[in-house]
Amino acid sequence: MGDGTPARGAGRRKALLVPLLPLLLLIGCATGTEPSGAGAAGGGGATGKPAAERWQPEPGVDWQWQLSGRLDTDVDVPVYDIDGFDQDAETVARLHREGRKVICYLSTGAWEDFRPDAEEFPASVRGRSNGWEGEWWLDIRRTDVLEPLMEARIEMCARKGFDAVEPDNMDGYLNDTGFPLTAADQLRYNRLIARIAHGHGMAVGLKNDLPQIPELVGDFDFAVNEQCAQYGECAELTPFIEAGKAVFHAEYELPVSDFCAESRRLELSSLLKKYELGVWRRTC
Repeated sequence: MGDGTPARGAGRRKALLVPLLPLLLLIGCATGTEPSGAGAAGGGGATGKPAAERWQPEPGVDWQWQLSGRLDTDVDVPVYDIDGFDQDAETVARLHREGRKVICYLSTGAWEDFRPDAEEFPASVRGRSNGWEGEWWLDIRRTDVLEPLMEARIEMCARKGFDAVEPDNMDGYLNDTGFPLTAADQLRYNRLIARIAHGHGMAVGLKNDLPQIPELVGDFDFAVNEQCAQYGECAELTPFIEAGKAVFHAEYELPVSDFCAESRRLELSSLLKKYELGVWRRTC
């Protein structure tokens, strides 16, 4: 992805949301449908590290998020979030030698026609466009198809030495996907992704999906959020902070003067980025 191209995962809030009342009904119906603690961060996978041994980013830690352009490894921060397909094991090792932790960006809820494994996704699981070129929502109910594909992607991150996974498009049930996805479907799928990441010894972040934070904070090791300040939602991420887990937060359209005071109060790890998620950043 070259500079100037919309970043994969950036600005997901521009996708169409379902009306509020049906959403609330879906969430209400989902309450109690998932086994308590399923896939919770407290347990390690069969081949993964116990929770106490996984990386656990703490509130307020600084970070860099770069998904486009030539990677600049000279930003003086302890955490990098970079594309899992585009970056190789040597890049991860170099960042580790410099004392950085490294997060693997993947799309787990949308099909991308430009990825090397694109042909392995049957047409039956591809829905409507998510608003970004070359991307379509996935039918997350079809775990029989998607679980082995996501296992392979997350294993790739582990093989390259990443410390954590940022799974994107984890809120399809809030969008016009072409499938009748429910809040219960999303909880089940998000927990599946968390279990896979933990099974490979990596931490995992909850991307957006604010309504389900109370149900999912125990399953995930940190959160990644876009534009909570612009939409007046940053306080909804407090459960992660109260659990001692970082919230990596990015704004695109607000000046830092509009959100940094609140970010510091809430202990968010906040950045101002451009939509292409290149090198450029402004921090609080």
